Amino acid sequence: MANEIATLGGGCFWCLEAVYQQVKGVLQVESGYSGGHVANPTYAQVCEGSTGHAEVVRLTFDNTIVSYREILEIFFTIHDPTTLNRPADCGAQALPWPYPQANQHDAKIVVPSTGTWRGC
Repeated sequence: MANEIATLGGGCFWCLEAVYQQVKGVLQVESGYSGGHVANPTYAQVCEGSTGHAEVVRLTFDNTIVSYREILEIFFTIHDPTTLNRPADCGAQALPWPYPQANQHDAKIVVPSTGTWRGC
């Protein structure tokens, strides 16, 4: 078993959390915040949009069962990373994108251009 970590920002972290908890090979899903300038912000503070944080999930996954590519394919199926502050999300804290880990995943990230997004 080779565990890896992926951090994804896809708007509301609860939407991503619910999907990835069902994926075989994903061992742990943790919701939290990335970036920002306020130490230990509350959910309410982040939703106000003044802390500079993005809502993210950190996935721990077994790459012998599910690959990073598959993690991203799921991400781009359930979330449109080109739509900032859409109504289903709370605002600027819903910054959508995969956040690569240091020294990990040199693969190019390609956003599908089908124009069809299912969202959460």
